[in-house]
Amino acid sequence: MNSKQFLTAMYLRLSRDDSDVGDVTDREGNLKSESNSIGNQRELIRAFIHEQQDMELYDIYVDDGFSGSNFDRPEFKRMISDIEAGKVNCVIVKDLSRFGRDYIESGRYIQKIFPALSVRFIALTDHYDSFQADTSESGIVLPVKNFINDSYCRDISTKVKSQFEVKRKNGECIAPFALYGYRKDENNKSHLVPDEYAADIVRKVFAWKIEGMAVSAIAEKLNGLGILSPKEYKKSTGNYKGGFSGAAKSQWSSSTVKRILTNETYLGHMVQGKREKINYKLKKSVDKPQEEWIKVENTHEPIISVDQFQIVQNLLKTDGRVSVATEESSLFTGILFCGDCGEQMIRRINRYKDTCRIYYICSTKNRGDGCTRHSIEEEQLKGMVAELIRHYANCFLEEKQMFEKALEMETNFESIVRYDTEIARLKEEQDKYYSLCSGLYEDLRQGVITKEEFERLHGDFKRKASEFEEAQKKQEGMIKELFKNGVISAARLKAMQESSELKEIDRHTLCSMVKSITVFENKRLEVEFYYMNQYRIMQEVNKKVKEQKTEYNRNKERSA
Repeated sequence: MNSKQFLTAMYLRLSRDDSDVGDVTDREGNLKSESNSIGNQRELIRAFIHEQQDMELYDIYVDDGFSGSNFDRPEFKRMISDIEAGKVNCVIVKDLSRFGRDYIESGRYIQKIFPALSVRFIALTDHYDSFQADTSESGIVLPVKNFINDSYCRDISTKVKSQFEVKRKNGECIAPFALYGYRKDENNKSHLVPDEYAADIVRKVFAWKIEGMAVSAIAEKLNGLGILSPKEYKKSTGNYKGGFSGAAKSQWSSSTVKRILTNETYLGHMVQGKREKINYKLKKSVDKPQEEWIKVENTHEPIISVDQFQIVQNLLKTDGRVSVATEESSLFTGILFCGDCGEQMIRRINRYKDTCRIYYICSTKNRGDGCTRHSIEEEQLKGMVAELIRHYANCFLEEKQMFEKALEMETNFESIVRYDTEIARLKEEQDKYYSLCSGLYEDLRQGVITKEEFERLHGDFKRKASEFEEAQKKQEGMIKELFKNGVISAARLKAMQESSELKEIDRHTLCSMVKSITVFENKRLEVEFYYMNQYRIMQEVNKKVKEQKTEYNRNKERSA
């Protein structure tokens, strides 16, 4: 048995927050970051133990880089295990803040758990020793000091959170690691620049999705090619450490691929603040609604074009499946639907002797769940869709040319808005619901409806009116975009021009032009093209300008 009465644990802690407050001084005028360093804590406590006749150092427990706002620290847990095993009966810290900054949990350990385990607790610079403390120190002074430490931690957390918020709004990257496809700029760690190897993989992922591959098929292809997953790639470049060294290598998964395909950061926009901590005492984070994310546009070089991103978002709504027979996606994967049940049409190959007939049928009918076949042969479908694309592209380019001439005459944005019948319709619907809201007051006064019915209907009508008001704003925003930046991008204009002379349809042209194709009985098709809203606006503006020009010429002839 050891002759020493107290087997002592030296507990040392330093958090990142503590090391970031170098402009704050303690009572002796020393910088806190310096006085709180692990080395200084160790020497101070070691000197104290050396002077005590009844103490022997059992072990040193160091949590370097861990916050004092909670007790989820590896070395602290090891120390408690040794205390419970009877190996330690005295704990010494430099001060109460090194032990912890959560005043409730700190008080629970110091005033309940340690006394129950017959453990002596000493905080040197706070001059607290549980074996010598009187009632006032344990009952009043100690809780107050712990409360001050907790308040300090909360204050630091608030300041750090505010600084991060400012950086996010400035479009600065505050993440410790760059998103896959990018790396931190060597001259500015808050700025992203493309990592050409990973960026090329991102481009391939988007290209494969546009070709019609499912996200699961893309993940399988990446794994088959031996391409490192984002996590493993970070490890290989020395930018990531974590987990167990013996753990199996992480693979590409559907969720990983989908995160890449839906991330607007690849458009050159910084999108941050998707998650937040519940509070400063807990590590747990929760997802924030998308409208609360902080998005700053054009902060870095894009990897993916807006057109590619838009096409992929549309295709993700109906994720395609690779043909088992050919291991290739069909031309119409993800964009061909039944006109009655709305389900995707599926490709079927009928081989008979030396002939091969390829056609599409309703997937609901194919499963035997009802509906009808809506059968249409692939070659016939290709021809019909190619003709519709050519027609739409030619009409669009013609309307665009007329619209640009109209803009030269009508330079006032408000005059263009007045031409838009969709805005007029939305405004009419909004007024209707506001009128219904007003009528409810009279119905309530006359006893036609109860108060509960009034509150329910008033809420419904007001919500509907707000939805139409929001739709108006979106429509006006689209017109402003037409007015300010032109109808379509240079890349999409080139695709339109190529489509106007289309001879044979291909997957890239199809996905660049068409959102969806709906097949009805008797092989009737309805095609939803990209930029149909812009096309309608151009038509209306061109029509109004033409009417005004005709009326002007008539008046001129009459006056003559």
